[in-house]
Amino acid sequence: MPSSAEALAGKLRIDDLEPQGRRVLLRADLNLPVQDGVVTDMTRVTAMLPTLRTLLAAGAAVVVMSHRGRPNGETPEEFSMAPVAEAMRLVLGHEVILLEDCIGDKVETAVQALVPGDVALLENLRCHPGETANDAEFACRLASLADLYVDDAFGAVHRAHASIIGVPPLVEVAAVGHLLELEVQMLSRCLDEPAKPFVLVAGGAKVSDKLDALANLMPLVDRLIIGGAMANTVLTYQGIDMGNSRIEEDAIELAAVLLECAELNGVEILLPYDFVVAADLGDAASARVVRQVPATTMVFDIGPESIERFASAIADAQTVLWNGPMGVFEIDELAGGTQGIGSAIADVAGRGGISIVGGGDTAAAVSAAGLSSSMTHVSTGGGATLDLLSGSVLPGIVALTDRCA
Repeated sequence: MPSSAEALAGKLRIDDLEPQGRRVLLRADLNLPVQDGVVTDMTRVTAMLPTLRTLLAAGAAVVVMSHRGRPNGETPEEFSMAPVAEAMRLVLGHEVILLEDCIGDKVETAVQALVPGDVALLENLRCHPGETANDAEFACRLASLADLYVDDAFGAVHRAHASIIGVPPLVEVAAVGHLLELEVQMLSRCLDEPAKPFVLVAGGAKVSDKLDALANLMPLVDRLIIGGAMANTVLTYQGIDMGNSRIEEDAIELAAVLLECAELNGVEILLPYDFVVAADLGDAASARVVRQVPATTMVFDIGPESIERFASAIADAQTVLWNGPMGVFEIDELAGGTQGIGSAIADVAGRGGISIVGGGDTAAAVSAAGLSSSMTHVSTGGGATLDLLSGSVLPGIVALTDRCA
């Protein structure tokens, strides 16, 4: 089975299109965090700008579509794309027309009135159950809005949804956007003879979510660093009492699989051996460092000795891949581990190595620490990143138009 990078190589790209005077349906990933009606992280808006600007410069009218949140086929105001439209206006410096829905007669009339240089944003795709169900009629209504299609939604390209796999066969040409191409190329550097030593840093909550990706990477990795709640589960398997800490009970045996896989491939494993604990998140101000976790406390971060040991293991790396924070980075008292490891990984890029950050919470943590620009690449994907690293061919790539032989 080909890799995602190999599959991508056989697809048409945005630069192959001739979009002048035509309408282009652009699938972006604008699933953005919003607080009090304002987008709080512009990363994904900024990331899709090269594709959007390429289309506008070529004389296209662009119809952007995305999901936001999980409205489950309903239309609650909290999932509206209105804050996203305003964020796009600010970053793009260009008027963005927010349409009242993503399909329907009024939407079709508004789209037909667009002229080259116009940008319209459809309302939330997931407000229609046909999106997640990959409903043929829903896909057909979306496809009717444009002549050409560009997929730049790396964060959603692993989903078999209507806007990802249903629309491409129904338009004249479906091509790869700049961001999607960049994401696949950069993440594939971890799969295609990565420079050694290669250090894999895994954190976050669940062993089960990352096991396939970690197992696929293990033959390439020299050292595996495990932190976050993942470490709680692994340490529990090893017989260490983690108090009231978050444990993925159903994945304790998966921890055994992970450790065995690492051993079979000669991978050095590093686990934390001091911890920042508190009775609960509400008690973060009184958090303290311990070696043994008291029965009445929970682990919320790795301790300073673990930070130092992990940073030392990263120091000589030529390639580092990081997916999953070391602790509850959103709270200052519990962010030391994530910030410390982030700084060590940024140093790798600073001396000419490759530092790649998996998306989701890890990207948010890097942004919060002010380290995004110091990394080689920060992915905009979450599940898509893990699927690609597991060796899966992403369905959204398969659906795009093949290059002629």
